[in-house]
Amino acid sequence: MEIETFWQDFKNRHPEIKTNHHDTYAMGGTDENATILAHLIARGIKTATTSAVDLYGPDEPLPFVGEYNVILDGHDQPICVTQTKVVETIPFNQVSAEHAYHEGEDDRTLASWRREHRAFFQAAYQQEGQSFTEEIPCCCEVFERID
Repeated sequence: MEIETFWQDFKNRHPEIKTNHHDTYAMGGTDENATILAHLIARGIKTATTSAVDLYGPDEPLPFVGEYNVILDGHDQPICVTQTKVVETIPFNQVSAEHAYHEGEDDRTLASWRREHRAFFQAAYQQEGQSFTEEIPCCCEVFERID
């Protein structure tokens, strides 16, 4: 389904939503991971995500409270809509076990969150010619699946 059609269908089911602004993205870095994560969100297991503030482009805004998001799978197909409820910038080494749990991935522990996110961020920083450290600013977002 085309993304804009998906969004308009969503708005038709939720006439209380007046905005047309929404962010549209897939998570995870690979098609397979994006599909897995999109389905964790659709099932209500994954209710949080983390991104590296330093890796946002100059014209790419950070998430904000109240923002709607169309979540895509690894084939760029819309899966569900979320709304951002909390946004905090926290150093990587201070992300909480609670946030790791709400990310809904692997065994949901802080240790596995750090292992997987460290590897992901190290590769992403390297690709951008930057160095990853344990103190990088992370955008920790909590969201709710709306539809």
